[in-house]
Amino acid sequence: MSEPIAKGIDPRGPRFAAWITAVVLAVVLVTGAGWLLAVQAIIFAIGAFAGLKFAPYGAFYRTVLRKAVNQRWGPPSELEAEAPPRFAQGVGFAFALVGTIGYLSGGWIVGLIATAFALIAAFLNAAFGYCLGCQVYLLIQRFVKRSTTDKGVTA
Repeated sequence: MSEPIAKGIDPRGPRFAAWITAVVLAVVLVTGAGWLLAVQAIIFAIGAFAGLKFAPYGAFYRTVLRKAVNQRWGPPSELEAEAPPRFAQGVGFAFALVGTIGYLSGGWIVGLIATAFALIAAFLNAAFGYCLGCQVYLLIQRFVKRSTTDKGVTA
């Protein structure tokens, strides 16, 4: 008999991915390599639109690192929902897309600013476990829930 499937994702996977993303984005800022930002945009798009299980950095974590991490520190104390980090990947995709267009069309300042914003978000997640895109997702969910609840109330 197989083990029951746990709902949610190991939060260490997106944090690992954020470290790789932060390094890639830092390289883009230093070199101005629009093509590298385009590759990162594709990676963000895969995570956002196809799902985190298809995202390359997360797949690497799951297939290569997770077993060793679990042996060393044990399994995660709790799993997290996939939707917030997936939304964050979509936000990263938007910034990377704008940055790529900026770099490749000669608007390097647009590329620089968009990449810097994406790097700040990735670094916050990697270093402190604070997913800015996830927080935005949760705020949007609260607003939507509140506005649909308010519509049902009559005075």
